[in-house]
Amino acid sequence: MATLQADAHQIFQSAVSAVLPPRMLQRALVVKESSGSAVLQCGGREFWLDRNLYLVGFGKAVLGMAAAAERIVGRHLVRGVISIPLGMAESLKRAGKSDMLLPAMGRVLVMEGAANNMVDEAAERAAGEIRELAERLQEDDILLVLISGGGSALLPAPVPPLTLQDKQTITQQLALRGATIQELNTIRRALSQLKGGGLARAAYPAQVVSLILSDVIGDDFNVIASGPTVPSTRSAEDCLQILSRYSLRGAVSDAVEEALSSGPGVEEVEHFPHVHNILIGSNLIALRETERESQKLGYLPLLLSSAISGDVTLVSRFFALLARVISAILASSPEQAQLEQEILELASAMAIPGRNSLPERLQEVKEARNADAVCALFGGEITVQVRGKGKGGRNQELALRVATEWHRSSAGMSGCEVLFLSGGTDGQDGPTDAAGASSYPQLVAQALEDGLDVEGSLNCSDSNSFFRQFQNGRHLLVTGLTGTNVMDVQVLLVRRHAGTP
Repeated sequence: MATLQADAHQIFQSAVSAVLPPRMLQRALVVKESSGSAVLQCGGREFWLDRNLYLVGFGKAVLGMAAAAERIVGRHLVRGVISIPLGMAESLKRAGKSDMLLPAMGRVLVMEGAANNMVDEAAERAAGEIRELAERLQEDDILLVLISGGGSALLPAPVPPLTLQDKQTITQQLALRGATIQELNTIRRALSQLKGGGLARAAYPAQVVSLILSDVIGDDFNVIASGPTVPSTRSAEDCLQILSRYSLRGAVSDAVEEALSSGPGVEEVEHFPHVHNILIGSNLIALRETERESQKLGYLPLLLSSAISGDVTLVSRFFALLARVISAILASSPEQAQLEQEILELASAMAIPGRNSLPERLQEVKEARNADAVCALFGGEITVQVRGKGKGGRNQELALRVATEWHRSSAGMSGCEVLFLSGGTDGQDGPTDAAGASSYPQLVAQALEDGLDVEGSLNCSDSNSFFRQFQNGRHLLVTGLTGTNVMDVQVLLVRRHAGTP
C-alpha cells in the first residue's frame, strides 16, 4: 500500500507541476524588440509597448504569474498591484520556489489577505488599490490582468452602501448550505464594483489583456474570480432565486436583498471590444500530465473526466464502485458483468461528465495485454454541506467517504490492491494545511480497531482531525501552498496482486 500511496502522490504532483505559473506564462507571453520598438505578443494579438504596460492580479496563483510576467516584460512594466492569499509569499519562500517570488522593492505592489479564502479588510484594501490603478489608465495604456482561482475572495469591493461584513455574511451562509461555485459567484458579482465586468469598465478606454487560469468546471470566464473582465448577464431574478433555493429570503440583511433586487430585471449583454480574455491553464491540462506520469509508473491510464461535481456522498459512491469494477476486470471476477452494469447506471443517474465513454474505457482495460495496474484519473470540484464544527475539506471528506463505502460493501476486491487520492491543486483543502488525503479498502476497519469514530467524524465535518489521528496522519496529502489552482484532482489506483491469475 505504501508503494501505491507514493505513486499516487507522484501522479498528483505531476498535475500541479503542469500548471505552475512560470510554465504557463512562458507559453502565453512574448515580447519582441526590434530597432528600438517593442510589441507584446499574446493570444494571437500584438500590442505596442512604450512604457505603457500596467499589471493587476488576484488569486492563489497570481504571485507566481506576476513574477513570471515581470521577467518577460521587463522594463516595459510601469506599475502593478496584486492581491494574493495571506501567507502565500512566505509559503513559496519556504518551499524554495524563488522563481515564483517578486523582488521586495520591485514595481509590483504585493498585498496579502483573504485568510482561508474568506473576504477580509486586507483584501478590500487591495481591491481599492487595483480599482484606483485601473481608473487612472488612458487610451494608449495596456492593462495586463492576471486571474486565477481564489480571485473572488481577493477582490472584494462592495457596492455602496454595502459593507464587507454584508458580503462576508451572505457568502458564508450560502457556502454552509452547499451552494455551488456558480451560485456563489452570481451573488458576488451582483454585490461587487469590480466583479461581473466591473474591472473592465474601470479600465476603459485602455486595452485590457486578461490571462486566466481556470479553477471552474467548463472554464467559464463569467465564473472564474466572478468575471471581472467579462460582460455580466446576471439578472435580479437569478440572484433572488438563489436566495430562495437556500431558504435565505428574509434571512439576509435588508441592504443585501435590496442590492440583489435592484439589478437588471432582464439579461443585458455588454460588449467589451477593449478586452481580450485568454485561457492559459486548466484542470484538463493538469490531467493530461497525470496520464503521462502514470504511464511512466507502469499504469494503464484512464482519463475519464475533468468535470466531476455534485454532492460528496454520491461522488464517493461512484469512486468506490468504480474501484470494484476495475478490480473485478483485473481479477476476472464472476461479478464483473453485474458491477459494470451498476457503474453505468450510477454514472447515468448522476449525469457524470464523460459517462458515455466509460464503457469504451473499461473495454480498454479488458483488452490491454498484461494489464496489471490501472490509474483512473478525474478532476473537478465537488460540494460538501458543512454539518458541524469540525475541521475538514472536500477532498479529505471525499477520501474518507470512499473508504466508508468500501467498508459497507458486502463485496470485496480480492486479488487487487486499491488506493484512492483526492487533492486540491492549490495545496489547501478547506481551512486546513492539507491538500487532501488518500484512502484504501481496509482503512475504516483499521480505524475502528484503533478506537476512532469514523461516522462521528463525517457527521460533524471533521475529516482532517480523523486523518491526523489515524496512523499519525500518514494518509494526509500535505504539499503546502503550491502557487497554482486548477480545482481538484482524483487518482484511483488498482493493481493486481502478484501471482493473481
